[in-house]
Amino acid sequence: MSNEILTTQPAEKKKIVFSAIQPSGTITLGNYLGALRNWVTMQEEGQYNCIYALADLHTITVRQEPAVMRKNILEAYASILACGIDTEKSVFFIQSHVNAHAQLAWLLNCYTQFGELSRMTQFKDKSAKHADNINAGLFTYPCLMAADILLYQADLVPVGADQKQHLELSRDIAERFNGRYGNVFTVPEGFIPKNGARVMSLQDPTRKMSKSDENVNACVSLLDTPEVIMKKFKRAVTDSEAKVCVGEGKEGVNNLIGIYSAVTGKTAEEITNEFEGKGYGDFKVAVGEAVVEELRPVRERYEQYIKDKAYLEESWRKGAEFADRLAQRTLAKTMKKIGFVGR
Repeated sequence: MSNEILTTQPAEKKKIVFSAIQPSGTITLGNYLGALRNWVTMQEEGQYNCIYALADLHTITVRQEPAVMRKNILEAYASILACGIDTEKSVFFIQSHVNAHAQLAWLLNCYTQFGELSRMTQFKDKSAKHADNINAGLFTYPCLMAADILLYQADLVPVGADQKQHLELSRDIAERFNGRYGNVFTVPEGFIPKNGARVMSLQDPTRKMSKSDENVNACVSLLDTPEVIMKKFKRAVTDSEAKVCVGEGKEGVNNLIGIYSAVTGKTAEEITNEFEGKGYGDFKVAVGEAVVEELRPVRERYEQYIKDKAYLEESWRKGAEFADRLAQRTLAKTMKKIGFVGR
C-alpha cells in the first residue's frame, strides 16, 4: 500500500476506515455478507484509506486451545485474503503483531470509568454465557476495542447493532482524553455500509448467525462444500404459510430472502414475483445454489493461499510493519501528553 495514509497534507488525505474481525472460529456467511464483502467494496472504491485487522487479542477473553487458536488465525487470515482483500490496496494485519494495541489499551483503561464498563450489554451477555470464566479482560474488552480504533485515527468504523455501544464508549474516551490534553485522537463516527446484510441463524432466525452455534445446520461457513451448503439451506427453518414473501412472523423466510437478495442483487419484490406459486422447497434450493456460486471463487482462492505459508507470512509481516508505523505515532503522542519520559 502507498504511503498516502501517512501524509500530513489534509487536502490529500482520504478518510480512514478501521474494521476488525475475530479469528475465533470458521468465518461465516454472515461475516462475509455483513462485513467482509463491504471491506472489499470500500477498498476498491478508492474513497477511503482502509485498515483491517484480525483481532486475535480479543479472542482470549474465552479460553482457547493453543493449537486450535493458531489454526483459526491462519485459516481466517487466508479466508479474508480469499474474500478479496488486497494488501497492496489495504493495510491488513494481525492485531497481536502490533504491540501498541495492548499498550494503548492499558492507558485507556485509566481514562475509562468502572461504571461505563459495567453497563456494557455484551459484558453482561458473555458473563452469563461463560459464568466459569468472568475475567478482567472480558470486562475491559471495550478499552482494547477503543485502542484498536483510536491508534489509527480512524474517521469511520463500520458497526453492527451489537457493537454500537462499544463504539460510543470509544468516542466518549477519545473526547474525554482530548478535553484534558488537546486534540490527540480523531473521534470516530460509526457508519453502516451500503450493502451490509444482517444474516440470521438458519435454525433460529431470531438470532444472528454465529460460528459458535452448537447446531451445525444453523451456520454456513465460507469453507463449507457445495454439498454441505445445500443440505443446510434445505433444512432451514421457514413457516407453514408456504408463500415466499416478506412478512411478520416469517423470520425464517425473511432471512432467506435477505440472503438471496444479497448474493443476487434482486429486490424482495423481484424475489416474491420469481417464486410466485412455488413452494419453499424450490426457494431453498435456489438460495443454496446462489450462495454456492457466490462462495465458489472464495473457496478456490482460499485453497491456494492456505497452501502457501510463505506468502501468508510475508503478507501479515508487511501489514504489521505498516500498521506499527501508524500506531507508534499515535502511541508516542499519547504518552507524551500524559507525561511519560521518552526512551
